[in-house]
Amino acid sequence: MKPSAGILIYRKREGQLEVLIAHHGGPIWTKKDDGAWSIFKGLLEPGEDPLAAAKREFSEETGKNAPHGTLLELEPVHRTDGKVIYAWAAEADYDQESIVCNTFQMEWPPKSGRIGEWPENDRAEWFDLETARRKLHSGQSAFIDQLEQRVQLSEADDSA
Repeated sequence: MKPSAGILIYRKREGQLEVLIAHHGGPIWTKKDDGAWSIFKGLLEPGEDPLAAAKREFSEETGKNAPHGTLLELEPVHRTDGKVIYAWAAEADYDQESIVCNTFQMEWPPKSGRIGEWPENDRAEWFDLETARRKLHSGQSAFIDQLEQRVQLSEADDSA
């Protein structure tokens, strides 16, 4: 199974961490919510550096340049199906309404012969960490746990 790489965007609002995640697009995900969201990520091309792939996928899925500045490397997530996801976290404040995602084509309904086109992600929203853990596709909530721990450690270092 090909690995994926992505970027988890976070911000601090009123003393709370929030993350910007995307809802999967297409007819399969239309009526699903919990477990139907993802960080901005995608498949690595053969021989591609994971960080380069994460930045490319972020741009494709948001229509925005990847964040500048420090990217916090998170531990890769190894899903139960064998897929590995590499991720970096970045503090930034994107307007969720201005995000425009690339599209894909697929036959829908299956075996109908009709080809439709949908955005890879149909919307992005800011969520508190507890809500994001519930919304994210299985396995990706580990990135929220890592982010929370890293930011808390960083804040403790800053106050020392």
